[in-house]
Amino acid sequence: MGALARNRKRIDECLSSNSPFSPYSHISKRPRLFSSSSSQTTTTRPVFSSNRAVARVSRYPAAQLPLRRIHAPVKPEKFSSSSSCSGRGDQSGDVTVMGNLLRRYANAKNEALATCKSKKREEEEEEVIQLDDDDQNRVSEDSSIEEVVDLGEDEPDVQELETKRVPCEAQATQPSASSVASDFTTLTVNNSCLKVESSEQMRELLALNPEDLPSYKKLIEELDRKTTPKLKQLGFEIQVNESKRALFESLRPKKKPVEAPREPFIPLKEEEKAVVERAFSYANRRKVLVTHENSNIQITGELLQCLKPCAWLNDEVINVYLELLKEREKRDPKKFLKCHFFNTFFYKKLIGGRSGYDYKAVRRWTTQKKLGYSLIDCDKIFVPIHKEIHWCLAVINKRDQKFQYLDSLGGRDTKVMQLLAKYYADEVKEKSGKDVDVSSWEFECVEDLPEQENGFDCGVFMIKYADFYSRGLDLCFHQKHMPYFRLRTAKEVLQLRAD
Repeated sequence: MGALARNRKRIDECLSSNSPFSPYSHISKRPRLFSSSSSQTTTTRPVFSSNRAVARVSRYPAAQLPLRRIHAPVKPEKFSSSSSCSGRGDQSGDVTVMGNLLRRYANAKNEALATCKSKKREEEEEEVIQLDDDDQNRVSEDSSIEEVVDLGEDEPDVQELETKRVPCEAQATQPSASSVASDFTTLTVNNSCLKVESSEQMRELLALNPEDLPSYKKLIEELDRKTTPKLKQLGFEIQVNESKRALFESLRPKKKPVEAPREPFIPLKEEEKAVVERAFSYANRRKVLVTHENSNIQITGELLQCLKPCAWLNDEVINVYLELLKEREKRDPKKFLKCHFFNTFFYKKLIGGRSGYDYKAVRRWTTQKKLGYSLIDCDKIFVPIHKEIHWCLAVINKRDQKFQYLDSLGGRDTKVMQLLAKYYADEVKEKSGKDVDVSSWEFECVEDLPEQENGFDCGVFMIKYADFYSRGLDLCFHQKHMPYFRLRTAKEVLQLRAD
């Protein structure tokens, strides 16, 4: 049943065509005038309830049948049968005029395809070459050439012809996996052997005609005849050069194995290790452990912890250790070279000018009154170089007339050595009034250095470079010594004495 509206009327009655609230109430109720044709008269459709799908469909006009198709008269063809052309537009038989044309087109197409197939078959038959008796005698039983057998005097069909492959010895002609993998393969053709270097040459040989194989063999022999002398000559030159190299190696003086000195590797005592461990403890982080008077640097427990494993060295510990190296030389000048050690802020001050070089900023760092000695009298001058997160060392080596650069990661930087060369010339001119020519000095990025194998020991490598060079020793330590050097440096800083 339909639902009730506010006025207690059914919704389907409101939606009926007679209701003023119906969406079709604007349609005029006057009957329409239609043509006299009875086929176009409309029929009234009953109205159903609005909640049914039939009611919604009934509101639309009824569908009308399409008009019947009427064919126009067609002129019959001249050569068509009377049965196929008797009808003018209507179908008088199974086949119309248009269908007759399509049938003729299909027949013509089939005939053309049949002609093409027969032509192709004739061409394939012409490609089949029958060997004569002479040609059959030319091919040996061991060859891999396919032979066409004549089955009779009459020419047979293509499908009746069969080819047979003559087996070859050791299956040399078949490109198997073993033949492809081998370096050289032997192919026997016309009782002659051809060396094949790859599977591609094997396929080329199989694709050749029997008459072309001898000429191909001659080409290979000619190529071998040209290349073999060159290969022999190259082999002889290699032997001569190897003998020369062995002679030069025997004449070169052999390097004596460098024995590691004992002093830089003196093991720590248990008491010294215990002192270092207590200094690394968390309770001493805020305490001032030692104070270096000459440099006025205080070392707290927190600063000393940079010498623990996997830590980066800071400026305070590096500067104190370099001061201790200078004091070691003063205690025993005959045992160590005369050296000067700049602190970690010198190079930054030197290149801090607008032009990238400022000698005036560091001119007063090396006065006779401040140092107690003249800088130009030193054998070696050590300059720590800090590159953001990496420590390197530069050396003004007056003893060997070199400017040296040492990087534990194997880096090279000639710009540092050029700036130090300019600084040394200005320093000699400022302090002694003399001109020194450093253009003949060597710029050396030291190779065969002990290199670090991690990302945190560069500072320890740098201070040990200075330690060994100030002793006049070769750099005979390695990455494995870094834990020991950290403990020893911490012990020397706590004692304010470098050994």
